Amino acid sequence: MERQKLRKLILTAMVAAICAVGAMIKVPAFISTAALDSAPAFLGVVFLSPILAGVAGLIGHFITALTSGFPLGPLHIIIAVEMLIVVWVFGMMHKKGMHFWKWPVVLVLNGIVAPLPFYFIISPAFFWGALGSILMATVINLIIVAVVMPILSKVFVRKEGRAQ
Repeated sequence: MERQKLRKLILTAMVAAICAVGAMIKVPAFISTAALDSAPAFLGVVFLSPILAGVAGLIGHFITALTSGFPLGPLHIIIAVEMLIVVWVFGMMHKKGMHFWKWPVVLVLNGIVAPLPFYFIISPAFFWGALGSILMATVINLIIVAVVMPILSKVFVRKEGRAQ
């Protein structure tokens, strides 16, 4: 395996492992799978491609679901794919320099649009009951990202400038 591909694979695994740590920190809410698992995936867009950061987010959600006892069963596949898409969108917007718009877009996508399929799959009551906790978890994750991302970006830019 060439060095660059191996490096990306290892970084993706490391971000997924940090997502697993965040999965252990649950946000007290109606939905037991609300956790701090997505913040590391959002931070991963600084040094990974958007799709690899999304894969780390997907893995992070599965670990959150596992540590919660898979309360929604196979529906967690839908949530994990949604997490991949939301992190990918965030990463694409970050790479294109949309530094203001990425925040409200991800808040709406992850906090409102992602739970929307469950309005039809489970019930409107479930959707409305879960909406507050999912929005709260999304806001907490995004605050963490907003605080850490500028620091991580500076470190990454400095490291890239050096000859390795």
